Amino acid sequence: MITLAIAKTIISGAQDEASKNNFKPLSVVVLDKGANVVAFEKQDGSSNKRFEIAFGKANGALALGMGSRALMARAESQAYFINAATAAIGGSLIPVPGGVLVKDASGATIGAVGISGDTSDNDEAAAIAGIIAAGLTPDAG
Repeated sequence: MITLAIAKTIISGAQDEASKNNFKPLSVVVLDKGANVVAFEKQDGSSNKRFEIAFGKANGALALGMGSRALMARAESQAYFINAATAAIGGSLIPVPGGVLVKDASGATIGAVGISGDTSDNDEAAAIAGIIAAGLTPDAG
């Protein structure tokens, strides 16, 4: 389970990665396996609506059981499916990198991290770094 302490470690690790690489300001959301928000933090200067985008990346990953990089590939090859899935889950699915599943030592999915603010690849890199910082395993798809 993702506790608040774990979520804060993930966010801190993601922000450290962003600072180290001079990323634009990030918005980071950590969801538990039921897609409930455990923690959210936005860096100074992050533009509005970044929460919704970050949430959509993480929520979509949880809803379909694959990181949002895999969702992007699926959208490219099966756009109708992704459009239907997006509608089925209330519109909160953003199929671009930056939504990363969080797995425990046994390989079970315990949540997801969604990040928005820089390029999708950089958002994903920050999410992966944050998950690793918490001693957990990232699955970006």
